[in-house]
Parts: sequence; C-alpha cells; structure tokens
Amino acid sequence: MYRIGEFASMTELTKETLRYYADIKLLEPVYVDPVNHYKYYDNHSYLMARLLFHLRRFGFTIQEMKDFVEKRSLDDLEDILQEKKRKLNRQIEEITVIIQDIDSFIDEGNGGEE
Repeated sequence: MYRIGEFASMTELTKETLRYYADIKLLEPVYVDPVNHYKYYDNHSYLMARLLFHLRRFGFTIQEMKDFVEKRSLDDLEDILQEKKRKLNRQIEEITVIIQDIDSFIDEGNGGEE
C-alpha cells in the first residue's frame, strides 16, 4: 500500500486532488489509519487514479468522471472517449467559425481592407 504523498507522485495527481476525490467519493483510499488518519492506496487505486488523471486531462468534468465511475464499465471506455472526441471536434468547428466572424468584423471595421 502507498501513502498519499507517494501515491500522488506515482499518479501525477496532487495530494489535494486525491483528498478532494476522496471527499466526493470519486477515488477513496483503500485504508485510512484510525489513529493518524493517513490515507493508503493500492494497485487497483493506481489504475483508477491514472484513468481519472487522463479523463480530467481530456476535458471531462468531475460529474462526467463520477458518472463513469458509478454507472459505466471499462468496456464502455472507448465509446465514451469517442463521444468526447466528437464533442471536442464540434467545439473546434464552433471556435473556428467564431474566429472567422471576428476576422470578418475586423475587416469590416477597416473598410474591408487588408
């Protein structure tokens, strides 16, 4: 088992993030020492922590991560990631249109000159 500091280093999550995930029951330690309240994690926790690290990096909200952990299985992961990818691509398209609109607005303000 790993103490929270060691586990944080291993997973690239901060101790604060791990404490927060424990508080919201997203990733709870496998053991909390009743005397000193140290939190301990195991290898299964490591796999879940790395998954959560990546989901967060991929733009998943805390609620989306909780929904996945509570309601879905790893078998669904590829489908979930594909759907996130589609959403991100739609956002890219929307942002591209906004950028083009800004450029057009600037051009109009300059009398249409470049």
